[in-house]
Amino acid sequence: MAYDLDSVRSQFPILSEKVHDRPLVYLDNAATSQKPQCVIDAYDDVYRRVNANIHRGVHHLSNVCTSLYEDARKTVASFIGASDASEIVFTRNTTEAVNLVANSFGNKFVNPGDEVVLTVLEHHSNIVPWQLLCQRRGAKLRVVDIRDDGSLRLDQLGEMLSQKTRIVCAAHVSNVMGTVNDVRQIARMAHAVGAACLVDAAQSVPHFAVDVNDLECDFLAFSGHKIYAPLGSGALYARRHWLDEMDPWMGGGEMIDKVSFAGTTFAEPPLKFEAGTPDYAAAIALAEAIRFVQKIGLDNIAGQDEALARQTIDGLQSIGGIRIVGTHGPHSGAVSFLIDGVHPYDASMILDKMGIAVRTGHHCAQPLMERFSIPGTVRASFGVYTSKDDIDALLNGVERVKQMFA
Repeated sequence: MAYDLDSVRSQFPILSEKVHDRPLVYLDNAATSQKPQCVIDAYDDVYRRVNANIHRGVHHLSNVCTSLYEDARKTVASFIGASDASEIVFTRNTTEAVNLVANSFGNKFVNPGDEVVLTVLEHHSNIVPWQLLCQRRGAKLRVVDIRDDGSLRLDQLGEMLSQKTRIVCAAHVSNVMGTVNDVRQIARMAHAVGAACLVDAAQSVPHFAVDVNDLECDFLAFSGHKIYAPLGSGALYARRHWLDEMDPWMGGGEMIDKVSFAGTTFAEPPLKFEAGTPDYAAAIALAEAIRFVQKIGLDNIAGQDEALARQTIDGLQSIGGIRIVGTHGPHSGAVSFLIDGVHPYDASMILDKMGIAVRTGHHCAQPLMERFSIPGTVRASFGVYTSKDDIDALLNGVERVKQMFA
């Protein structure tokens, strides 16, 4: 059963704003999502009622705030199917989570001559940390290509994998094209040669149900701000045996057991990887955002996304003179395209004057742009509040852009 879209939209205060005296049509959700009132209230409530540094205090406020923070960890674990809350490390975002693995896992288990495998469609946050690791450790970076339709060359991945492979890192959903990758198959292929697998789930957890056991991955990262939670919230899932074996990436307060100048021992995971005072207000609000999408229903959200993507693609194709970048389906959450004879930046600026917010450029995926030999794309990306009217407004806007450059 579809959800009540009008009711959902009414919970997002920013949707009542106008842009250039036009109703806001927000289609930049792959970059960041808007926040419902319940999440804003949860974040605000921490500072109004229970703010106190967590874990270290014995007074009432510290105990209450600690309990809310650890309950949030349990909420995240349940949301993605983790076996235990200790497998969830709170981070600021996907980028920090990937860097944590690249440093803590990579510095210990990746040695000179070893190989790290990525795909050409990765976001920069799942490329640069591994480049830096390979430079430090004398390892080799290998890259799996895509077909012209945007689908991954899993046959090529199979040819690349060997006993030298230490980890395979892949996006669950392309942040540019919205194409969904078979990360479970990727994980199985990695495990067959004794390698680990990291999944960038930044673009999947807001749009459909994700279960780490079903995906069979070793690590999974996502950002809260893309799933209607505050900026500065996110999580890394890691199988407990990896957290036990990995060394800390950052040192400081909270992540220790005992400190002396003779040596330091560390806390048990996940605290071993959460140095310093975390943004506990953001983590608590992240849990509220998860409850918000669960109330709507992930299957409902996935169905709505599929309908919006189909409407967008069909509408663009009917206009003509439009190139869809990444035609391989299904699409989840985003559609990228180019308008013949119009630079993506020009198209985006004109659409903005109509109140339509889309993203343009390389989308932090420059290697993918090079693969397609294009400067960038116009990307429309969807949220739980995106309506058919929003897509109609986009399509009408694209027609106007075409007319202006005819």
